[in-house]
Amino acid sequence: MTNHQWEALLSVVKGTNTNLKEIGFIIDSPWLPGWAGISTLDYYSSDEIWLKTNLKAIDSFPEVIFLPGFWSEYGMCTEPSAFGARSVWYESNLPHAERVIHSEEEIDRLPQPNVTCDGLLPFMINRLRLLEPQINEKGHQIKFAVTRGPLNIATFLMGTSEFLLLLAMDPEKAHQLMEKITRFIVEWVQYQKACFPSIEGVLLLDDIVGFVGEEDCREFVVPYVKRCFSAIDSKIGFFHNDAFGLTCAPFLREMGVNLFNFAFDHPISQIRELAGPEVALIGNLPPRDVLSAATPAEVYSATQTMMREAPDHSRIIWSCGGGIPQNVSTENLQSFVKAVIDY
Repeated sequence: MTNHQWEALLSVVKGTNTNLKEIGFIIDSPWLPGWAGISTLDYYSSDEIWLKTNLKAIDSFPEVIFLPGFWSEYGMCTEPSAFGARSVWYESNLPHAERVIHSEEEIDRLPQPNVTCDGLLPFMINRLRLLEPQINEKGHQIKFAVTRGPLNIATFLMGTSEFLLLLAMDPEKAHQLMEKITRFIVEWVQYQKACFPSIEGVLLLDDIVGFVGEEDCREFVVPYVKRCFSAIDSKIGFFHNDAFGLTCAPFLREMGVNLFNFAFDHPISQIRELAGPEVALIGNLPPRDVLSAATPAEVYSATQTMMREAPDHSRIIWSCGGGIPQNVSTENLQSFVKAVIDY
């Protein structure tokens, strides 16, 4: 991310933006390899290919702020690997993290990861260390510490149904697991900041927040996510939840969130009402059914409809309701950009 893009992002978050047509997309391994015509395995295993692919996206869409910018990641295996999860890799598909918790009793024995040397984390950091000079030469900096959220990591460690059942049947044990994971996230975010002082924001992704009701959100989401966003002194607390978002929206400010990427199921006006005027929003064209599957003309029309239905264009970054999914074409992204510019 360039300094100009960072300042533009800050102006949207602060509500001082005079440009009401900022465009931003979350991009990572679900989209980049296929779009660039390479295998997912090559994208993960070659630093040179990883850098070339990210630069290609930036050069192809100069009007877009790509978030978080040069995301060093290994899909959903990233954080679970630090807890000992076995990673299963595929040539042209996303990797899979195997469960490590098969009974409640195993939560007691779950190790507390060392974020400097466990799992895939050292490879993430070292990729950025090796390539940071080249990233800087292109006018960009590493601006975000990035992590999956505590509920998201918990479901990878023990299974989604199993974790949600644990919340209901044994809250004390669930808190024990959440405490271990949250401590890990806090240390992971702090370590990223220590390695890259240019970091000034935190991006936390947790779709499982959309699976719980208000009572569980208060108990199992708000206090733990707040600690994660408080791990460092940051200017942007960026939260991604493209599952059901109406339950968590009223708690965003309390959790330290000032930029929210949410599902396409909820109109911008509805999220604005629940989140309040101080939280900037990023969204929310349907990513799969429109941005990926529709024609360029349909993308153009749907994008302008989305903008027309938003009552206030301040504190909004135009995007899709989630990260860019697989198979989104260059033509469809160009059509989105043109629709925003033309509006």
